[in-house]
Amino acid sequence: MHFKVVIPARYGSSRFPGKLLSTIRGRTILSHVVDLAKQSGAEEIVVATDDRRIAEALETSECQVIMTSLTHISGTDRIAEVAAIKKWPPETLVVNVQGDEPFIPPALINDVAQTLWDTPNASASTACFPIFEKEELFNPNLVKVVLNHENHALYFSRAPIPWSRDTFADGSTNMPDNYSGFGHIGIYGYRAKFLSKYSDLPFSSLETFEKLEQLRMLQAAHRIVVTHTEAPPAPGIDTPDDLERARELLSKL
Repeated sequence: MHFKVVIPARYGSSRFPGKLLSTIRGRTILSHVVDLAKQSGAEEIVVATDDRRIAEALETSECQVIMTSLTHISGTDRIAEVAAIKKWPPETLVVNVQGDEPFIPPALINDVAQTLWDTPNASASTACFPIFEKEELFNPNLVKVVLNHENHALYFSRAPIPWSRDTFADGSTNMPDNYSGFGHIGIYGYRAKFLSKYSDLPFSSLETFEKLEQLRMLQAAHRIVVTHTEAPPAPGIDTPDDLERARELLSKL
């Protein structure tokens, strides 16, 4: 099994512009992610960016950088452009690793690729972990996913799904017994032939409501297979406060 890793890396961010070039222990967030991707077993790693400052920061990283359009709506659109530029064959496996995830386990990157390789009827793959706390279930910043018996995603939502009518009807603070939902981890694997069609997928009202691009795939009847991990990685970096927490965590590792 062979796969590529593409790291979409925008400079702009509404909550934290330039965050990928912020440093942890003297190295940029993005360079930490690149190093983890190198440990995953990927045969090729590409950073896809729309800003020269990102490209210049990686000049000594032995990592390929491709300049992409400024108009992409999502990271998947940016990865699709890379796949087209590289002319990767249709069955090429491509894993999308977010540039602001300096704790993503290399083994999880590999698992996402392997799961897609093992599931030929799926267009994409991703990952999930079990939810044990009600606070997680009701946190809109933690996306939830429910699966069918073949570990294909049925739906993703910021809302608590599935909803346990009997448990929550009386305002209980307990988690339902044998809860069957999972927390979603924002890492994706794709086949290059799917990426070539991604921008042509029809408008998704679900994506618009939930602000979750993976719903565009589900609403267009594409299968997303989901691999399981026991615990989520440490959170990614969205704000300056997240950066300080990441610095503290890395200092302990």
